[in-house]
Parts: sequence; structure tokens; C-alpha cells
Amino acid sequence: MAISKKVLEFNKNDDEMRLKISTLEQKLAIIYEGGGKKRIEKLHAKGKLSARERIDLLLDPESDRFEMGAIAGYGMYEKHGGCPSAGVVVVIGYVQGKQCIVVANDATVKAGAWFPITGKKNLRAQEIAMENKLPIIYLVDSAGVYLPLQDEIFPDKEHFGRIFRNNAVMSSMGIVQIAAVMGSCVAGGAYLPIMSDESLIVNKTGTIFLAGSYLVKAAVGETIDNETLGGARTHTEISGVCDYSTETDEECLSTIRDLMDKIGFTETAGFDRKDSLPPARNPKDIYGILPEQRSKPYNVKDILKCIVDESKFTEYKANYGKSIVCAYARIDGWSVGIVANQREIVRTASGEMQFGGVIYSDSADKASRFIMNCNQKNIPLVFLQDVTGFMVGSKSEHGGIIKDGAKLVSAMANSIVPKFTIVMGNSYGAGNYAMCGKAYDPRLIVGWPTAEIAVMSGASAAKVLLQIEVASMKKRDEEITPEHKKELFDKIKNRYDEQTSPYYAASRLWLDAIIDPVDTRKIISLGIDMANHKKAEKPYNVGVIQT
Repeated sequence: MAISKKVLEFNKNDDEMRLKISTLEQKLAIIYEGGGKKRIEKLHAKGKLSARERIDLLLDPESDRFEMGAIAGYGMYEKHGGCPSAGVVVVIGYVQGKQCIVVANDATVKAGAWFPITGKKNLRAQEIAMENKLPIIYLVDSAGVYLPLQDEIFPDKEHFGRIFRNNAVMSSMGIVQIAAVMGSCVAGGAYLPIMSDESLIVNKTGTIFLAGSYLVKAAVGETIDNETLGGARTHTEISGVCDYSTETDEECLSTIRDLMDKIGFTETAGFDRKDSLPPARNPKDIYGILPEQRSKPYNVKDILKCIVDESKFTEYKANYGKSIVCAYARIDGWSVGIVANQREIVRTASGEMQFGGVIYSDSADKASRFIMNCNQKNIPLVFLQDVTGFMVGSKSEHGGIIKDGAKLVSAMANSIVPKFTIVMGNSYGAGNYAMCGKAYDPRLIVGWPTAEIAVMSGASAAKVLLQIEVASMKKRDEEITPEHKKELFDKIKNRYDEQTSPYYAASRLWLDAIIDPVDTRKIISLGIDMANHKKAEKPYNVGVIQT
């Protein structure tokens, strides 16, 4: 029996996605080793656990978790020896049934020193805690600022000092902060434990001081060892900086679990949840649905059926503005409003063709109204991005595409219900903004291995830049052969393609993570559970909108 073309296409897409996921898993396996197995063995020889081992012991066994920023720093700082996971592990998980965010310095990466991307990742962790009123636990083991790059991490607004400003702000917000000093805690970083609600220190391995013994000797001529200067006994019996002294990493983590167990529950944001029901369609069908070639059309509703409970959703204005699909559904029991780009080529009621991945005026208008409705009903929003931008040309401009796009951006940007963004494929230009890109404060933003984020595709950018280069050469009366033209095009495209890669985006924290599409349900559910800790602080108001 002959296999249909549709089945062959599905299988080809499936193979390509599985290959991308395998590549992701291989990269993550290396990243999870931090500074390498030998450095982990050195930690163990000192009686210390690695950052990820500490987190594993701290979190509830077999509970859901999400590691934010595992790919941060990927491919960066190579001349400095690299900085896997930005030298700090950040995980959203559960301790004694209470959701929290854990920030653990990785001492195998330059002794836990802070690179510029380390500061950015720590600030992102604190931002998540503040947005969602989520308890935050710091597992401190850091040598402080990485001095060769101090000018990029020390003095500016979003640099190292912002961490301690946020400590103070979070305390005033009533957000629980617990700090455990399980290694070095030096210089400005020494303020972190005392600015937290409670602090712990591990005997013989944890130390806190503004200046170590060598600097003390140089500065004031005093000869003293680090343990006497700022060890556990000093800070629990003499200075009073720390509240609890423990003998081992394991005891320290057990004590934190005891402290978390006593925290009371607070009011919620009131997001609706019922019993979770699995999708009727296999979530792994996503692998075969999403085309291998990113220019090919597909029906995003097939993707929705792999993500939402029972594969059921109620589509809003189904026959209007078809290049965006808006729908009410449930994900892991949570009520959600979904705004998804439609890549299928569709025909409007007037007979016009709408091409996939493009936002038209009617689509922008529909999505704006839908977002307002979700805010009115207190329903979290999920954006599924596969967008090439807004429709261009005289017809669109005369029809007011800029006005309709502004309406969508305003409705989305002012949303008071939490927003979650999944970059499935393309995320180009103003489409990235309108569909809740990183600049518009999604509570979490993740990408599939097929994601691309840029002003435009590599091929489109290369064509534009090549035209500029050719025009410049003609002005200089330089000839350009077809071969030279192709060479220039390929060079520009390859450079641009590297920058549109999801790994490039995730390394710089434009994405919180790259995930297996099958994990999309889990990430959204964990995110809404997190957002449910904090009520909106203001009423929904979109301001001035041209209609």
C-alpha cells in the first residue's frame, strides 16, 4: 500500500524535529557539567555538592520544575574560558509543596564569579520573583565579580548592585528570601545574606567577608585566616550576620526545607483551574505537524490540539482575521486565552488571500479585542509565535495597518493578566513585539528548537544588505561579478543566520529556555501556578487607542 504524500511529509517533519531535540539534549548535557567533571570532583573532595546536586536535594522529589536560562552564556566569553549557564543555576520548583525560585552559584565555573551575563540572569530571577510574589532561595558560592570584565558588571543600573537594591524592594513587598552561604560570599556579595529574611552558613566551607585575608593584610596590616575572619562560628556566635550554622550541605538544605514548611499561604490571583485532562491528540504529533521548511504553511489549530486539555478549544471570531487564531481553552486544568499566528494560507469572506505568518489589519483588530476580553475575565494569556511581521504594501498602509498594529501592541502591553510566550518558529520584526516578545514582559518566554528571532529572516536580510553593498560598489565604479555577488550574499546570510538561532537568543536571555515542544503544557501550567501568587496591582487600562 502506497504511503500518502501527507504521511511522508509528516514523517520528514518528525525526523527533523527529533534531530533538533537530540542536538538540544546533547548541548544541555555538556552545559549541565558546568566547569567539568574534574572541578565537580574537587568540590566533592571538599565535602561540597555541585549547584545542581544542591537543587536536587532541596526541591521536592519528582515534582515539576523549570530551569530558566540553562543556555545563558552559551558561545560567549570563549577567550575567558566560557561561562556555561552563566555560572549560576536558576530553577523554578517546589519545596515542601510551596513554589519558589532557587538561585545557585556554580562554583565550578570560575569559582562562581559573576560575568555580565551572570548579573543579567540573576536579575531575571529576581524579576520573576517580584512579578509573581514568589519566595526566592539563594544558594551562595561565589568569588564575586569577574575582575577582567568588571566594567561590564559593576557600575551600571542593571549591573551587580541592582541585586541588593532588589533584595530590599522584595523585602518591602513581603517576598520571602532565604540565603544559604555554602561557599565563598565576598565583597559586595556579602550583603546578600543579611538583606535576606533568614540566612544559613555551612561550617568550614561557608565564609562571608567584605575583604578576604590577603586584602585585609594589604589594607590594614592584620594577619588573619579566612575562617576566623568570616566563617560559620564568627557569623553565628560573634557578628550575628547568620541565623543558622550547619555542618554539611545536606544539613543546610534540610534546614531550608524545614523553614519553607512553616511559611503560610497567601491569597491568590484567582485564576480558574479544574482537573487536568490530557490532550486527545498525542503531544508528540507536534513534531510532524510543524514543517521542516519554515516557509511552508500548516494549520496552527492542529498544534493547539496537541497542547490543550482534551484537544478542545472555543475559537473567537473564527471566520474573521484568520491569520491569527484566538481561542479559549484549558491547559493542565488552567483556563487560558490563546493568541496564535496562523501559517495556513486562508481566504477571507471577501475572497482575498491571507498568507501564513503575516498579521493583517483584521487579525490585529480581532486579537486586540480578544486580549481585552481576557483581561476583563481574569484569564491568563498564551502567545504562540510563528510570525513574519505585519502586512506591507499600499493597500495595507492605506487601510491603516500601523493604526491596527498599534492597537494590538497597546492592548497586549497594558495587559494585567500574566502573559506567556512560546516561540514556535519565526519571530520577526514588529511581529515579535505584537505577539508579546521579551520587551513586553511575558512572565516566561521560551522557544522550541525551531525558533528564530530577528528583524527578518537571514535570506531577506542578506538580500537587503547585498543591495546596499552593490549600490555602494557601483558608486565607486567597482564591478561585481555574479560569483562575487553570490559570495557576498552567502557571507551575509551565514552571519545573519547565526544570530537568528534560538541558541544565540537563549545565550543572551532573550529566551528563558529552549524546550522540547512536548514540555509546552508543563511550562505554561507551572508559569500560571507561579503567577497565581500575586493579584494585579492596577485595573486594566489600554490608554489612548485609535479605532
